Amino acid sequence: MIRTERKYVEILRILKDHTEPMGAKRLSEIMAERGYVMTDRAVQYYLRYLDEMGFTEKVGNFGRVLTQAGIAETEHALVDERIGFIISKLERLAFRTTFDPDTGTGDVSYNLSIVPRDQIEGVTDAFEKVKENGCGFFNSYRVVERDPRLPPDHQGIMTVCSITMDGVFQRHGIPVKMAYGGRILMKDRKPTEFGDLIGYRGTTVDPLQLFISSELTGIGDYLSTGSGTLLANVREVPLRARERVEEITEKMRDCGFIYPLAMGNAIYNLRGDPFRLSIIALSGMNYIGHAVEKGFSMRTEIGAGNIALSKIISNQ
Repeated sequence: MIRTERKYVEILRILKDHTEPMGAKRLSEIMAERGYVMTDRAVQYYLRYLDEMGFTEKVGNFGRVLTQAGIAETEHALVDERIGFIISKLERLAFRTTFDPDTGTGDVSYNLSIVPRDQIEGVTDAFEKVKENGCGFFNSYRVVERDPRLPPDHQGIMTVCSITMDGVFQRHGIPVKMAYGGRILMKDRKPTEFGDLIGYRGTTVDPLQLFISSELTGIGDYLSTGSGTLLANVREVPLRARERVEEITEKMRDCGFIYPLAMGNAIYNLRGDPFRLSIIALSGMNYIGHAVEKGFSMRTEIGAGNIALSKIISNQ
C-alpha cells in the first residue's frame, strides 16, 4: 500500500513539474527514470483513479493536467519521502555524469529553465551579466528552441548544474558529500561569510530555489556594486584528497568551469572538521536568480538531465 501510494504521489509530482498535458506513455517513461517501472496500461489505471479523486483531469486527447486539488495534494503528500527525493535525484545525475577534465569532453548535468518566448531576450541579457562577471558555475549556457518539455510559445535555457563536479570527483575515486546550498555574502567582490545554509539531506525542496523564490538573493547588487548576496554550494571530501582535487579543478577551470570559489578547512563561518575539506562553488542558479530579481517569469527544473558539454558551448 505504501509503495502504491508513492506511485500516485510520483505521478502527481511529475504533472506538477510540467505545465503541458502529459499522456500515459510519457508518464511511464519518466516514472521509469525515477525508479518506478510501469506499463502504459498501469499508468492509465492510476490516472483514472486520480481523475476520480479530483486530482487530475483530461485535456482532450493531449493527456492529463493537475487540478487545484491535485496541486495541494502534491505539496502535502508523503513529506518524509520527499525529504530524500532531492538528494536522490542529484545523486543519480552525478552517477550519469561522464565529463572528463583531461579531454574536456563528456556529459555534464544541467538545469532547464522554461521562459515565455516574449521574455527570452530580457532573460538572456540578465544571464549575460552573470556570465561577464564570472559568478555562475560554468561560463556558458544554451538557449533551446525545441524540446518536448517546452509548452507552446516558450523557450528553454540550459545551464550547467554544479552536480557535475560531484560526478567528476566520483569518477576519480574521490568520495564527495553534497553538504549545503547557501547564500554567500560578498563585499568588494570578495566572499566574507555565509548568510544561510540548508543541508541537502534534510530538505524537501532545493535550497537554492528556495532562496530565489523567497527573494533572499542580491545578485544584481553584486553585479552593479561588487557587494551583495550570491548562491553557492558546499561540498565535502576527505582532507587527504586535497592535492588530487586541486589538480582536477585546475583542469576544469581550463574547460570553462568557474570554481572553486574557496577551498579549505573551517573557511568563512563554516564549522571545521579535521578530516574533511570543504569546497565552495558558486552556483549556476545565479543565472536564474538574477533573471528572477529583474522580474522575469520562469520555471526551472534543477537537475533536468545530462548532456554533452559540447552542446552547451556550441550555442554561444
